[in-house]
Amino acid sequence: MSVVVAGSGDAFGSGGRFQTCIALGTHTLVDCGATSLVALRSQGLDPLDVRTVVISHLHADHFGGLPFLILDGQFRRRTADLTIVGPPGTRDRLERLMETCFPGSTAVTRRFTVRVVEHREREPHRDERLTVVPYEVRHASGAPAYAVRVRDEETGFELAYSGDTEWTDALLDVADGADLFLCEGYAPLPIRWHLDLESLERNRDRFGCRRLVLTHLSPTALAADRSGWETAHDGMRLG
Repeated sequence: MSVVVAGSGDAFGSGGRFQTCIALGTHTLVDCGATSLVALRSQGLDPLDVRTVVISHLHADHFGGLPFLILDGQFRRRTADLTIVGPPGTRDRLERLMETCFPGSTAVTRRFTVRVVEHREREPHRDERLTVVPYEVRHASGAPAYAVRVRDEETGFELAYSGDTEWTDALLDVADGADLFLCEGYAPLPIRWHLDLESLERNRDRFGCRRLVLTHLSPTALAADRSGWETAHDGMRLG
């Protein structure tokens, strides 16, 4: 199973990186930050191939690309339905975002359906391609925030992703047994609502994943000594 880190950056493009966007194969995105269409195209990935988008939380650098993904499909005559799996409140927040960005866009009849499925704590969402399990974490975004575990049913590959969060033992559960854990490494030292390298180092031996890769780094984390930590970059191929 191919995993492409199309966007590995924080909200502010630190280090010249695109906002969070992880492609699992060609059919699934995990998070879809506002810069995601540019990031996908820079990696030769066609947004029309995406069938499912899994959203960790409702900040614009993680879900703000959805209006562009939907309208790109509309204007390019997409026919395949799109499923968005996200936190409680995703449906309402997405409608408000679309109307803010593109007034009248929610009233358009398209050739495809956008389905929204909202997370329930640790309850799997399954379809023919994926199983998604959300784990609530600690990050203020006006709605519950989640780490997610995504299993590709064709290959059995399991991706764990922290989303944004300060330290919580829920991260041990989402990472346990995963083939790959993409984990926020936002700051060198503890900071509210985000993961820090000090806490990760302290708990490093407790993770049961096969491979851990840091992502979503702030300028201070990019400048810090990360020797011994594998760090994602835009365009990184994993899996």
